[in-house]
Amino acid sequence: MKILILNCGSSSVKYQLFDMTNETVLARGLVERIGLSGSVLTHRPAGKDKVVREAEIGDHKVAVRLCLEALTDGEYGVIKDYGEIGAVGHRIVHGGEFCDSVLITRETKAIIGDLVKLAPLHNGPGLLGIEACEGILPSTPQVAVFDTAFHQTMPPYAYTYSLPYDLCRRHHIRRYGFHGTSHKYVALRAAGLAGRPLAELKVITCHLGNGSSITAIKNGKSLDTSMGFTPLAGLTMGTRCGDIDPAIVTFLMEKEGLTPADMDQLMNRRSGVLGVSGVSSDFRDIEDAMAGGNERARLAWDIFVYAVKKYIGAYTAALNGLDVLVFTAGLGENSPAVREAICRDMDYLGIKVDAVKNQVRGQEKDISAAGSRVRIFVIPTNEELMIARETLAVVRAG
Repeated sequence: MKILILNCGSSSVKYQLFDMTNETVLARGLVERIGLSGSVLTHRPAGKDKVVREAEIGDHKVAVRLCLEALTDGEYGVIKDYGEIGAVGHRIVHGGEFCDSVLITRETKAIIGDLVKLAPLHNGPGLLGIEACEGILPSTPQVAVFDTAFHQTMPPYAYTYSLPYDLCRRHHIRRYGFHGTSHKYVALRAAGLAGRPLAELKVITCHLGNGSSITAIKNGKSLDTSMGFTPLAGLTMGTRCGDIDPAIVTFLMEKEGLTPADMDQLMNRRSGVLGVSGVSSDFRDIEDAMAGGNERARLAWDIFVYAVKKYIGAYTAALNGLDVLVFTAGLGENSPAVREAICRDMDYLGIKVDAVKNQVRGQEKDISAAGSRVRIFVIPTNEELMIARETLAVVRAG
């Protein structure tokens, strides 16, 4: 079966077409600047040069149609017609209390729509992508794969906030967690590399990038995760503040005359590594600035590393031990320096990195030192493949 994967943002659509007989990518692409001037589609057929096409792309329906036209084009397409697409899998960031991927129905769409208020930048575009496919591929089954679903196994004591209980129930306030598709994929790969069933392992997965989260996985299930009600919680990130004293919010609003929208922008767009360093939200720029003696860049780096170490320590306690530690996503996969800094002085937990093995970027590798009680892996994440697998399973289940 061939499965199309769509990841719709507010002004973009990423896509990949998989042949699930051997899990190969036939083509991938990106539509950018939807609804803006200078809209462009970049299409990359497997084994061929990329194709760049500029067009007026007013909405997501036009964007999805352009993706499908590229896939079926006589010159650079990879399928003959739309009928070869057996299913469409959508990455949906917020799935509320959905505990698994689901076939998209009228009821599913209504729930995704209701959750737009919790993830307006993500669920709204996701719903537009679903509706675009309904119009163009009306008989093709569609599946929603939720970033939050993997974390629905968290126990109540891990996901409940200490606010008035009835208030939380009324407004669906709880820890949801995100990056679940990535955490699930790399945990499964880690179990394969370790040669043991995931159901027997205690695993901590570190998805480190511009957006970062850490998850504790016990017996194959998410026990706890660092992101919360929204992706703002947890670690210091590229532009997000992560965990702070909540009283700071009302204090700054009063002192600076900020509206709720202003405060939201400050915490999501102007904080984190960018806010502390004043240099950049990109850790490559932070490393360069540190090398030049920039103390604020060094402070931002130290804050991030310290936060990751604290979560690893806390989650090792929650798991009652640790078998496997995984680094993934842009920073986790590509920065030997950040991996070394995080694992430094963690030998009391049995975490020891081999300095030579650690010099790897974007490749799957065991970087554990001799004598390390914990297996340490670098595993490039592949959320699109995970979405394709989930989509195939849902469609086969009917």
